[in-house]
Amino acid sequence: MKKVYPNAAAALDGLLFDGMMIAAGGFGLCGIPELLIAAIRDAGTKNLTIASNNAGVDDFGLGVLLQTRQVKKMISSYVGENAEFMRQYLSGELELEFNPQGTLAERMRAGGAGIPGFYTKTGVGTVIAEGKEHKDFDGQTYILERGIVADLSIVKAWKADTSGNLVFRKTARNFNPPAATCGKVCVVEVEEIVPLGSLDPDKIHLPGIYVHRLIQGQHEKRIENRTVQAA
Repeated sequence: MKKVYPNAAAALDGLLFDGMMIAAGGFGLCGIPELLIAAIRDAGTKNLTIASNNAGVDDFGLGVLLQTRQVKKMISSYVGENAEFMRQYLSGELELEFNPQGTLAERMRAGGAGIPGFYTKTGVGTVIAEGKEHKDFDGQTYILERGIVADLSIVKAWKADTSGNLVFRKTARNFNPPAATCGKVCVVEVEEIVPLGSLDPDKIHLPGIYVHRLIQGQHEKRIENRTVQAA
């Protein structure tokens, strides 16, 4: 099956629809699938629910979809550094489901593994636990969290072969692999595509069986907060 597409718009063709749920990789501004996000913006797909560690910044990452009012709900851990996110949430325009980072990663991993739910101590006794099932194990209280299964996963990796086997770099490996596995369809953008057999099998971080479509492109490498020492 051909997995390599010429550009982001072609790779997303036939996959987008209003009201869909998207799992997006990235941690801070590292490993953001910026080309696919731009293509979703250009397609005008709206009323999106997006599961992602964060929502980018005002003019980069998922922040560009907030600017165009295409996002209905965010399932996220960290929402700082984004004034438009804050404005929409405080005004009631945007729904927000807070998840601790580890819980969000595990919800994605569980969805990709076919696990409908799991119990965790994280969030017990806080607003995170409100409305969720509680159960005691060995004298400790846990809450039930549901696995995430998205209509689409969008992911950024460093390198791929033509079969979609992926290699991530450093922090970009944090949320991208679990996000990739929990989508019914996974579309990936990479910096480099190499011939099949070029990658060391022991250094592949995500096997190509999870990857349905693939593009190569140029990416902007941003620093979220630059701190320098005075001379």
